[in-house]
Amino acid sequence: MKALIPAAGLGSRFLPATKAQPKEMLLVVDRPVIQYVVEEGLASAADEVIIINSHDKKSIEEHFTPNPALEAELRSRGKDKYADKVAHAGNLNVSYVYQDEPLGLGHAVHCAADRIEGEPFFVLLGDVLVPDNQMLIKMKEVSDAHNGASVIAVLPVAKEEVDRFGVIAGEALSDDVWKVSSLVEKPAVEEAPSNLAVFGRYLLSPRVMELLAEVKPGAGGEIQLTDALDAVLKEEEMYALVIDPEDGYDTGTIESWLDTNNRLYKKLHG
Repeated sequence: MKALIPAAGLGSRFLPATKAQPKEMLLVVDRPVIQYVVEEGLASAADEVIIINSHDKKSIEEHFTPNPALEAELRSRGKDKYADKVAHAGNLNVSYVYQDEPLGLGHAVHCAADRIEGEPFFVLLGDVLVPDNQMLIKMKEVSDAHNGASVIAVLPVAKEEVDRFGVIAGEALSDDVWKVSSLVEKPAVEEAPSNLAVFGRYLLSPRVMELLAEVKPGAGGEIQLTDALDAVLKEEEMYALVIDPEDGYDTGTIESWLDTNNRLYKKLHG
């Protein structure tokens, strides 16, 4: 089972900081954003993390490549703690495929189709962090309890903010599990079927990858993952895991990135 991390985007909200440095390499407390996401993927049932990268973002690959010379230099100076951190990052089980054009999230995910081999797969969006690494494990438990169905993570948001997100319609089976009947992208506040917004963690059946090959460009002229999820709902069941807002940290804007640094630093260091 693979965990896919789309990372080929422009990071335009963070320009000019991301002109030369990928957004995924921005620091959160003590490591780049993408390292948290890779570690989360490997802590789940996934045996490999596949980053869907751009050929222009070589620093991501350099970060996850062993650097024995740097490790040796650090150890010679008695900085074993830092050498251990360098070694850890360089030995994470990461591989790459490439998205040569920014044609949407659905297109990015489909770039890894040859690596999935007809198995379920995770998709982890890099704008959100889950430092305790438990969310994917819980999603797999929900999937296993429902015959391998697709599962998405959803987050309660204020009712007046639902028009900023994709939200789900469906029925609650328990306090934290819903059966999904449809996904609605940025509904009007008065028409929203729930206040549960898609969070950025997905456990998807192999049929979703097959349907992505057939999806036509949608919003913004891009191939949308949501369109494939809508299509698979006509054939298969889908469930949602309702998460606690404290379980995830947003890094998608400068303001939320700063807030995440402050909140996570306090959590990790008191």
